[in-house]
Amino acid sequence: MELDPNSRREWISWAGVGLLVLLCCALAILQYRWIGEVAQAEHARLQEDLRSRLNLLRRSFDEQVSSACAALVPPSQAVERVGREEAYLEQYRRAQQAKDQIARRIALAIPEDDSLSLEILDPALGRFTSAAWPREWNALHDRLVAKVRHEPFRPAENGDSTLIEFPRFGPPDPREREWLIVELNLDVLRGDILPALLNRYLGSDGKLDYDAEVVVNGNPPEIIYQSGPPQQPGASSADASITLLDIPQIGPMPGPGRGMFMPPGPNRGPDRFSDRGLPPGPGPQPPPDAGRGRWLLKVHHHAGSLEAIVAQARWRNVALSGALLLLILAVAASLLRLSRERQRIAELEMNFVAGVSHELRTPLTVIQTAAFNLRGRLANYPGQVERYGQLIQAESEKLTALVERVLRYGSVKAGQVIRRREPVEIGALIEESLEVSRSAVEHAGLVVEKHVEAQLPVVLADEVALQHAIQNLLENALKYGTEGTGWIGIFAGVVRGQQGSAVEIRVVDRGPGIPAEEREHIFDPFFRGRKALADQVHGTGLGLNLVKKIVEAHGGAIEVKSEPMQGAEFIIRIPAAPPEFQHEFAHTVD
Repeated sequence: MELDPNSRREWISWAGVGLLVLLCCALAILQYRWIGEVAQAEHARLQEDLRSRLNLLRRSFDEQVSSACAALVPPSQAVERVGREEAYLEQYRRAQQAKDQIARRIALAIPEDDSLSLEILDPALGRFTSAAWPREWNALHDRLVAKVRHEPFRPAENGDSTLIEFPRFGPPDPREREWLIVELNLDVLRGDILPALLNRYLGSDGKLDYDAEVVVNGNPPEIIYQSGPPQQPGASSADASITLLDIPQIGPMPGPGRGMFMPPGPNRGPDRFSDRGLPPGPGPQPPPDAGRGRWLLKVHHHAGSLEAIVAQARWRNVALSGALLLLILAVAASLLRLSRERQRIAELEMNFVAGVSHELRTPLTVIQTAAFNLRGRLANYPGQVERYGQLIQAESEKLTALVERVLRYGSVKAGQVIRRREPVEIGALIEESLEVSRSAVEHAGLVVEKHVEAQLPVVLADEVALQHAIQNLLENALKYGTEGTGWIGIFAGVVRGQQGSAVEIRVVDRGPGIPAEEREHIFDPFFRGRKALADQVHGTGLGLNLVKKIVEAHGGAIEVKSEPMQGAEFIIRIPAAPPEFQHEFAHTVD
């Protein structure tokens, strides 16, 4: 079966929409996969960037601590020149002048046969004094004694996480002469060094992006420092972790000199702090963490884990992509709707042109026929001349009304719905409208029931336009609402609401009513109901549209009530004029 052009166009439109929906669904699936791949790559990049920053932080921290401590070990030449104690005191005074307060306590462990003696620096006296080994230094004591005795030793966990020993080697044999023991000052590390390094490598705009926690790299993980709220123990709760305090091995210098050296590498050299203030980037990077540090630094992003941050960004991208696709579908649906609406309006305009052509042709044909007959023998019969004259007058009035309606519609489209507004009495206006339609009413044998309340307030209106609206409703009722009943009602009264008083005009008929599916379109231009088209009732489809435009231009409203086979009721409400326009004669006689 071959489809008509309208059905074919509608089928093509729906097929295009369906294809667009399928394409959008396919694009949504591809976008979801691509966004997932981008999210994984972003997570890997963030992890790599964080790991690189932590490596730089570890290098800076270890170098800063080891350099400050190693600076306290004097060269063997100074020991030979001024003696051991004075040489160490001289190095300590230099450190004091440099305001290097990284050491809380300084001591010397001196081998004596198979044991060790301890001398602790007394800053107040300015010399080393013999002392017993502190209890918290027992692990270090046992390790150094085992080294003196050349015995194997297994260090205890957490035994000396803040103690660093630096041996001094001297000629003639490369053996440890003594050990400088430095107990780190945790207050300086917590208050100055760690916050500065964290802000340098893990901060932006003066704010730290991560919560950091430093714990002893052992079991249990004793907390050394926290920059934010406590985290659950274990590296699994952190975005990344790295060990600190992996002090490079110090060995004897090969040949005369200072008596000690640190192995060369990227962590050593005069430019070892050249990366300060710079984010990780291209260039030589520190070696990876070997896991030998005494402390463990764990970081956790303020906004949650990196996985959560990437997941949030991923879902935001998914939501944005989905919104864009939905917008595309909405635009396509709107275009389809507008296209179908334009097609419907085009069809209505074609019907309007056909209707106007028919409306024009009929009276013109009647006038032409009457004029032809008047030119013949009928001119000698006064009765026939009068009858044809009346016919020509009636058809001319129809033509005038049709032209007037088309011209008024053109004025409405141009924005000139009403002209000059003045106080108008609704009762008189209704009477004039009935008088214009009286001949049609009498010819059809209709009964018109009229009831207008007394003392109706006047309204500010364009009298000609408002009369046109009322007369149009009357003609509409005459055309469609008198079948089988022969009755029309017109009523006027006062209604009061929140916006003030208004005059209500109701035009009622008892005809077949308006189908529910047509009620929302009856005020559209060029619209005509199926029954009117089927019964070939003359009309242009402009009447009710003009009524609505005229009423709304007066600040009023119009509505329709209708039930199948129970007639129709059109209700107009026009705001009453302000009190200064009212007068005692604003009424009509019922």
